Amino acid sequence: MSESTLVSLDDFEAGAQSVLSPEIRDFIAGGSGSELTLRANRQALDAVVVYPRMLAGALSGTEVTLLNTPMSMPVGVAPMAYQRMAHPDGEIAMAEAAHQAGIPMMLSALSSSPVEEVARTGVAVWFQLYWLAERRRLEQLIERAETAGSAALVVTVDVPVLGRRLRDVRNQFALPTPVVAANLAAGSSSTAHLSRAGESAMAVHTRELFGPPLTWADLEWLRSRTSLPLAVKGILDPRDAGRAVAIGADAVVVSNHGGRQLDGAPASIAALPGVAAEVGQQCQVLLDSGIRSGMDVLRALALGADGVLVGRPLLWALALDGAAGVRHALSLLSTEVHESLILAGCADPAAARELRTSWGSCCG
Repeated sequence: MSESTLVSLDDFEAGAQSVLSPEIRDFIAGGSGSELTLRANRQALDAVVVYPRMLAGALSGTEVTLLNTPMSMPVGVAPMAYQRMAHPDGEIAMAEAAHQAGIPMMLSALSSSPVEEVARTGVAVWFQLYWLAERRRLEQLIERAETAGSAALVVTVDVPVLGRRLRDVRNQFALPTPVVAANLAAGSSSTAHLSRAGESAMAVHTRELFGPPLTWADLEWLRSRTSLPLAVKGILDPRDAGRAVAIGADAVVVSNHGGRQLDGAPASIAALPGVAAEVGQQCQVLLDSGIRSGMDVLRALALGADGVLVGRPLLWALALDGAAGVRHALSLLSTEVHESLILAGCADPAAARELRTSWGSCCG
């Protein structure tokens, strides 16, 4: 597909269908259970109505600083595991495109490219942690991320176990043999490559790798362990946001894991206002799950987010055309963010918080 036919982020998914196997397409696209929360993310975003202001003057720019990282727009790359499944260049291509766009990349602990190689692209790395069963292995991973020059640490707290993803179960999904967890010890991905009837090899792999379930005491230890800015990802209840602030989190990420964990959890955008009200100015608030356009970014900003993370659309773009595909997708998104802020009458991204919103059809 040519760039002239790719005019929105939604277009990349359709294009990627022709270059990925059905099993990998399902792994990327799917959610947990009946995929209620996966669908709710999109439905809820579409239901947010934003009231633009008139005669507000010019837009000064879209730049923000989140987790001490200067950014060209209030958008970062969400953490996505094993990106070499989508394209041979994997996380390196994603990082190169993000660096050129002037935005950070939240790099998964289950990246299929080493953090050192990703950091050498020049991108600002926000290193995402899962809580590993072995504390010493977790400490080594943190040390490795810090030594590589990561700009922040992000701990994902919504995966005490992997959500049951029925597409993967039906496909008996296993990780392609050349793709490994490059930041973990050799051989640590072996069970992820073994297809088995009635199971997802990825679920078996994470049961072996993760745990025991994370506690607030663990987060306190992590906060004391690193001087890097710390974000807590997977927050939906305002009470948990308040506790994250109390232990010293610099940001919370309102997220339902893209609809891939508790099926029946609220859409992230629906949970955002309560979380934003709870934390106030005590920490920054990011949002992921379902962002597909500049208008979605505006919706999130208007409801209290300082920035958003974009996931699946960039993975489809990577699959379609490597770094060039991601560059094009981010260029489109940058144009849309710029245009949405102008049309809403915002002088800068922070001004979006002053916009009125409502829930319902924009045509109703």
